[in-house]
Amino acid sequence: MDAFLDRLISLALDEDLGAAGDITTESLVPVDARGSAELLVKERLVLAGLDAFVQVFQRVDPDVRVELFSADGQEVEAGSIVARLHGRLRALLTAERTALNIIQRTSGMATMARQVMTAVHGTRLRVLDTRKTAPGMRALSKLAVKAGGAFNHRFGLFDGILIKDNHIAAVGGSVREALRRARANAPQLVKIEIEVTNLDQLAEALEEGADVVMLDNMDDEQIRRAVELTAGRIPLEVSGGITLERLPRLARLGVDFVSMGALTHSARAMDLSLEILQTS
Repeated sequence: MDAFLDRLISLALDEDLGAAGDITTESLVPVDARGSAELLVKERLVLAGLDAFVQVFQRVDPDVRVELFSADGQEVEAGSIVARLHGRLRALLTAERTALNIIQRTSGMATMARQVMTAVHGTRLRVLDTRKTAPGMRALSKLAVKAGGAFNHRFGLFDGILIKDNHIAAVGGSVREALRRARANAPQLVKIEIEVTNLDQLAEALEEGADVVMLDNMDDEQIRRAVELTAGRIPLEVSGGITLERLPRLARLGVDFVSMGALTHSARAMDLSLEILQTS
């Protein structure tokens, strides 16, 4: 996580500062001017990304001091002050946008994750994220999903086998052949999940010993029949066409997991701002 975050912050600051730096701040603010600022929440949300927020300021100036009044995963109301910063004014102003860009997006993901888990509260259904993340932000995105109470799917291509429709097409269109190849070549102890689009493919996957099956873009009736066919032998994951309103129905149908790309690719950036308080 630290390595990913370091690179993300470096890239974000580089694209904002370029070769010339913050020419506005440097034109207006003396080098030795100091001040304080507050991170203000302007709508109800679930916080995530506070550590990254702090690290942006301390990358610009290690002497910036940050007091945190809330924690990741905490639901806070509009008008709440969740952090106070003290240090050189130039650093506070220069780091502001990059730090806000991160925490606004991660808090949006955490807030959405909390909403979906509230929708299935009291059931055994687990809502998972996906790899549909902004490039460079995957580690932060997955931490935000966890802060909101939802669950992580695989982090990348390296830590889980998930055979999708294009993989099946690449081996001639056979679910059976795809599973056989995966079983023969996969690392030991790694579970094999396969995506199916119809009940015939599901039957093949069950016969061939898949560990998990993803039901892709099936309607509720197809999912009901899939649950009956599987009879609890292996976990079932549902993906595609997932909405907040549909989640309680899916929970009642008896599937084990739902994966939602929207948690990380469509969560709205939340409204937070940095307000300068005093200068000296």
